[in-house]
Amino acid sequence: MSSDSTSSSGSTLVRDLISGLVVFLVALPLCLGIALASGANLFSGLLSGIVGGLVVAVISGSHTSVSGPAAGLTAIVAAQIAGLGSFEAFLLAVLIGGLIQIGFGIAKGGALSAFFPSSVIRGLLAAIGVILILKQIPHVFGHDADPEGEMSFIQPDSENTFTEILLMIAGDIHIGAMIIGVTSILFLAIWDRVPRLKKSLVPAPLLVVLLGVAMSVLFSRFGGKWFIGESHLVQIPIAGSVSEFIGFLTLPDFSQIFNPKVYIGAITIAVVASLETLLNLEAVDKLDTEKRTSPPSRELIAQGCGNVVCGMIGGLPVTSVIVRSSVNVNSGGKTKFAAIFHGILLLLSVAILPKYMNMIPLSALAAILLVTGFKLASPALFKQMWKEGRYQFVPFIVTVLAIVFTDLLIGILIGLGVAVLFILNSNLRRPVRRVVETHLEGDITHIELANQVSFLNRAAIERILDEAKPGTRLMIDASGSDYIDPDVLSLVRDYKNNTAPARDVKVNLVGFRSKYQLSDDVQFADYTTRELQDKATADQVIDILREGNRRFVNGTRLNRDLGRQVNATAMGQNPLAAILSCIDSRVPTELVFDLGVGDIFSVRVAGNVVGTKSLGSLEFAVGVAGVKLVVVLGHTRCGAVTSSVKLVAGKQDAMSVTGCEHLQAIVDEIAPSIKDVPHSLDSLGKDELDTYVDNVARANVLHTVGEIIRRSQVIRNAVDEGRVKVIGALYDVKTGKTEFFGVSPTGPSDEPAHKSFADSPH
Repeated sequence: MSSDSTSSSGSTLVRDLISGLVVFLVALPLCLGIALASGANLFSGLLSGIVGGLVVAVISGSHTSVSGPAAGLTAIVAAQIAGLGSFEAFLLAVLIGGLIQIGFGIAKGGALSAFFPSSVIRGLLAAIGVILILKQIPHVFGHDADPEGEMSFIQPDSENTFTEILLMIAGDIHIGAMIIGVTSILFLAIWDRVPRLKKSLVPAPLLVVLLGVAMSVLFSRFGGKWFIGESHLVQIPIAGSVSEFIGFLTLPDFSQIFNPKVYIGAITIAVVASLETLLNLEAVDKLDTEKRTSPPSRELIAQGCGNVVCGMIGGLPVTSVIVRSSVNVNSGGKTKFAAIFHGILLLLSVAILPKYMNMIPLSALAAILLVTGFKLASPALFKQMWKEGRYQFVPFIVTVLAIVFTDLLIGILIGLGVAVLFILNSNLRRPVRRVVETHLEGDITHIELANQVSFLNRAAIERILDEAKPGTRLMIDASGSDYIDPDVLSLVRDYKNNTAPARDVKVNLVGFRSKYQLSDDVQFADYTTRELQDKATADQVIDILREGNRRFVNGTRLNRDLGRQVNATAMGQNPLAAILSCIDSRVPTELVFDLGVGDIFSVRVAGNVVGTKSLGSLEFAVGVAGVKLVVVLGHTRCGAVTSSVKLVAGKQDAMSVTGCEHLQAIVDEIAPSIKDVPHSLDSLGKDELDTYVDNVARANVLHTVGEIIRRSQVIRNAVDEGRVKVIGALYDVKTGKTEFFGVSPTGPSDEPAHKSFADSPH
C-alpha cells in the first residue's frame, strides 16, 4: 500500500510540475500584457503573477485555481490610477481592498457563489474560449499591436476585437511569426489526436515553445521579413543587479491614507475582484476532472492576502484567473503545487533568466492559448446548452455574447441579470401549482402556493382566483410555503370573505400558519362522506380512479392534508371502492390512484386472486360498507404469475420447488388463465417471456372478475340490481399507467372501450 501511495504521489507531483511549467509559459506574456493594458509598468504585472503563485496558492483551498493579474480589472485599474493621480496611491487602495476581501472571507461571504446560475458559469467558460480564439488569431499571424492579456472588446488603441483581425488580414502579417504560430497549432492538434503522445509526460506546450525559439533563431539568419524582432517576442524587464531588481519594487503612498478616493477605489477593487474570483472559482471547479469543490470563503481570504502583498510591493490586484486555471486543468494539474510552481518559475524568469525568456515568440504562446480556447468553447458545449432548453440556453448565450462584445465584468453582470429575469419570469408564471381533482360533488381545484410567495406573484394568483366560475370549489394550500407576502395574504383574505361568497365559490384554506393571521377554514369536504357515498355511481368512481392515475403518471399528485382527513374519518369510514390488488411492492394502490385517507378498501393478495378470506373482505365492502365499485387490479411483470407459469409449464408443485406449503393455492387460482404454454420457456427471449406473462396476468384479472361474481351471491345480486360494478384493471410497472377493462372512457383517454363485466354472463 505504501509503495502504491508513493507511486501515486510521485505521478501527481510530475503532473503538477509539467502543468506549472505550461501555466508559467502562458502566464508570462499575460502578466506583461495586462500591465501594459492597465497603464502600469510591466514589472507590476509580473509581481502579481508571482504573488498569485507564492502567496495566494499557498493559502487557497483550491486544487486547480491559478491567480494573477486579471484582464477583467484592466479598465478599473487604469481608471483608478488616473483618478488617484499616482501609482503609489493606487497601491494603497489595493492594500486596503485586500483587507476588505479578508473581511469578506472571514464573514463567510463566499457563500454568495452558491447563487450563481450554472448557465452563467458555463457561459463564462465558453466566452473566455471565444475571446481567446479571436484575440490570439492576430498574434498567431504576427500582428502584435494589441498587448497579450487585453480581453476587452474595445481596445486602448480604439480598435476592437474584429477590426484587429481585419487589420491583420489587410496586410499586417509577419511571415516568420505566422509560420511559427501555424506550425505550433498543427503540432498541438496532432499531439492531442495521438493517444500515446497525449498520455506522455512531455508537455506539448513546452515543445511548442522550444520549437518556436529554435525556428526564431533559424529565421534570424534569413533576415528580412523572416527576422522576428523584439516586438514579436516576450519582453521581460531586465535588472542589471540585485539592487536594480529590488528597485523595481514600489511602496504604497501612506500619505494618502485619509483620501476618500482611496477608499472608494479600495471598495471597488475588493467587490469586483471578489465577484470575479468567485465566478472563476465556480467555473474552474466545473473543469476539474476530479470534481472537487473549492471553499469560496477561504479563497476570498487568500485573494485578500495576495492583494495586501501586491499593494505593499507594487503589484497589480490579483484574482483567480480562468485562462490560467483552464490551462492548468487541461495540462493535467492535480494539486495547488502546480500554481505554486508557476509562481516560482515566474520569479526565476524575472530574477535570473529574463534574457532567455525574451527569446520566446509571442506567436508560439498565442497558439497554446488559441487551442485552449477551442477546448473551452467546444461545439459540444453549445449543443448541450441548446438541448437543456431556453431557460438555460438564453442566459448562457447572452453571457457569451455580452462578455465577447464588452468585457469580462460587464458581460458577467449582464448574464447574471438575464438569468435573474428568467428566474423571476418562471416564478411569476408559476407562483402556484394548480391541479383539478375529480370529486363526487364536483371538481375541486387545488391551488398549492410556492415556497416563497412575494408581491410579484400577486397578479398571477389574482388571475387564477378570478378564473373560478360559479359553483367552483377551491382548495388553497399554503402548507409548503415558508413566506407569503402580506399583499398576497390580504388578497386571499378578501377573496374568501367577500368575492367568493358573491360568486358562489367555496374556499378551503389549508396549511396557513398562525403568523399569517389567516386561519385554516373548511367549507366543503375533500374526503368521502356517507352522503357522498350514497350519491355516487360506479362510473363516477371510475372517473376518480382514472384521473388520480393520470395525476400519478404526470407527477401532479395532490398535496393532501392527511392529518385532517385522519381526524375527519376517525368516527367512521365511507369508501367508494374496494380494490383487490397484488402484494407487489411496486403497486401501492392509494398512491397509483392518488387517493386520500378513507377513500377505498384495499385488499392485497399475491397474484390478485380470490379466495375465501379475500372474497369475504369484498363481500363486506359491498354488502355492509356500501362501496359502488369493485376493481381487480393486476400488473405487468407479476412475480406470482411468472412463478405460476413456470410451475405449470414444468408440471411441478409449489411445495416441492419452493418449500412453501400454502403457495399452491395461489398457483391453482392462476392456472386456468395459463393457455397455450410454450413447450420450453427457456427457448423464449426475455421480451417474449415478459409479453407472455403479461398476457397471462391480463387473463388472470378477467378470470378473477368472473370468479368474484360467480362465487359471491351478495356481490352478484348487487351487480344485477345495478348498485355495483365489478371491473378489471392492469397496472404497467414500467410507465405507471393503469388500463381499465369493461369501461367506456368518459373523457380523453388512450384506454380502449370494453364490454362491462357486470353485464357479462358468468
